[in-house]
Amino acid sequence: MTVPLNVVVVNGSPHVSSRTRVLLEAITQELRQDLEMQVHQVLLHELVPDIATVLDRKDIPMPASLAFDQIEAADLLIVGSPVFRAGLPGLFKHLFDLIDMSAMKGKPVLLAATGGSDRHTLVIDHQLRPLFGFFQSLTLPVGVYAGPADIIAGRIVTTAVREQIALAAAAARPWLPQRVSVAAEIAA
Repeated sequence: MTVPLNVVVVNGSPHVSSRTRVLLEAITQELRQDLEMQVHQVLLHELVPDIATVLDRKDIPMPASLAFDQIEAADLLIVGSPVFRAGLPGLFKHLFDLIDMSAMKGKPVLLAATGGSDRHTLVIDHQLRPLFGFFQSLTLPVGVYAGPADIIAGRIVTTAVREQIALAAAAARPWLPQRVSVAAEIAA
């Protein structure tokens, strides 16, 4: 039996139903095809009431504090955010303002974003990569962006985005922590 990869999916959308959710689910499903994973969801819209006015991590109430613990303990983060007016939502950034920097060092992070036009495609390289670079995280080589024509009625409808998801997952695999069999660890 192999120890599953501890994956935390951080959905930076302030809405319950969103294109960001659809994109993150598709990325997670692609990675599940050949990786044994235990997946936890951290949903910004659920955390907003608990973190919106908090300036210090010690002031975050339970259960929101558990979401922070999950992010910090993850073997892999899959992080997605919508783009509003050429930027990330402020509360998404605030979520990461409260994360322990040392817990993010070297952590693999697969980046994704959705936006209202293709003009926002560079948000992955111009805003998400620098954010996780600050933490000294390992941002994986290929991110995924989807515009309004790519996700319709809760489904990815373009081949280009499906191919980008497959490419991102393939490019991520070599950077992920290797899991060994529990039986092999006991025998050693």
